[in-house]
Amino acid sequence: MMSAPDDDTFAEEGGEMEELAEAGSDEDEGVDMEEEEGAAGEGGRKVYVPGIEPLRPGEQLEMDRSAYRMYHECQTGAPCLSFDVLRDGGGESREQFPLSMLLCAGTQADTAMSNRLLVIRMHNLHGTEKDKEGEESSDEESDEDEEEDGDKKPQMELAMMPHYGGINRVRATQRGEQSLAAVWSDKGQVEIFDLQPQLVAVHSSAAMASFIKQQKEATALFSFSGHMAEGFAVDWSPTVPGRLVSGDCKKNIHVWEPREGGTWQIDQRPFSSHSKSVEDLQWSPTEATVFASCSVDQSIRVWDIRAPPNSMLSADGAHSSDINVISWNRSEPFILSGGDDGLLKVWDLRQFKTGRPVANFKQHSAPITSVEWSPVDSSVFAASGADDVVSQWDLSVESCDVGARVEGVKDLPPQLLFLHQGQSEIKEIHWHPQMPGVMVSTALSGFNVFRTISV
Repeated sequence: MMSAPDDDTFAEEGGEMEELAEAGSDEDEGVDMEEEEGAAGEGGRKVYVPGIEPLRPGEQLEMDRSAYRMYHECQTGAPCLSFDVLRDGGGESREQFPLSMLLCAGTQADTAMSNRLLVIRMHNLHGTEKDKEGEESSDEESDEDEEEDGDKKPQMELAMMPHYGGINRVRATQRGEQSLAAVWSDKGQVEIFDLQPQLVAVHSSAAMASFIKQQKEATALFSFSGHMAEGFAVDWSPTVPGRLVSGDCKKNIHVWEPREGGTWQIDQRPFSSHSKSVEDLQWSPTEATVFASCSVDQSIRVWDIRAPPNSMLSADGAHSSDINVISWNRSEPFILSGGDDGLLKVWDLRQFKTGRPVANFKQHSAPITSVEWSPVDSSVFAASGADDVVSQWDLSVESCDVGARVEGVKDLPPQLLFLHQGQSEIKEIHWHPQMPGVMVSTALSGFNVFRTISV
């Protein structure tokens, strides 16, 4: 099945009202694995599978709206290489349209002075309607349709705070009444910012006007320059509010302990078992003192902050090249990893010392850029790659569950649910923790917000 967004997007520097574009042209592709048989038989159309057969000259991909429950795209000016989802007060397990969400993102602009730390509010996000083919309508019905379409226009507000230096990675958390963002920037610092002024601005036009008028460079609550090098790895503890871990390109990892008065204590002696750059970090979702790391040295390590400076568990040679990203399952003892080799591997911590993954998937044709387990289904995960593909997987699916497959798709792993395309250089993906199945991805070409029919 094909997904294709159109180019009707708007970006505005000041942070005022913006509009998201809904899916609708030929430039974006996605493949649904549950609807293959029907797609192959309609009017000679066939399923396009990235990496198996290239498009021929003159061929175009068309979106099949039935493959998505929701699809929107937007742009924010300079590309955001990293973002995080901010939890809101709208409730859990939200599935009824229209939906709304809050994101925090950081830009990588051409010049250091042009960067921004963003809080984004997207709302009035309606589901994707199927195209009405072969239907004739009167002028009166057309006017009614246009009015209804106007009511369904997705909306976006941006509160932009100037930030000197490109933002490599941003992670958000809640500490008491504070909404905090940890920012790794290319100036070699990790900084903590209070997002409250921006959050107020995106919910009120009067507050937004005041925010824009008083706009000045972001002032960090706290900053740490002790890494002595640039980095990307950072993660907030899900069990201890305000506890943070950060890692750099010189192989060092530091743990931050929150203190009264909005400050942090950071041990100057780093955790240092890696021999090369630390690429990603993840706290255990259940054990307050335990975190995992992955590195260019091709290892995954598990640490306990009570026993510095060395790791307590390691899987050396976990990938054949740089390991870029990891994700720790919220309810099972599994860690998911993705590397420059394009491989996705699932590790059972109960068998970690064997150095053998319990699952190994090769679907992406380029380095993996992001991985994340679903927050609501412990067997489902997603990944993105430098091949401009977002893949969705379900470990609970077995070969006997799949049934008949169409030509060209039969050799795909049965656990593969969906392949989504259309963005250029996808950098990061996240599931929304309060909206089952909803994903957000960021790339050089902008953001996609979508839910497929597979999850």
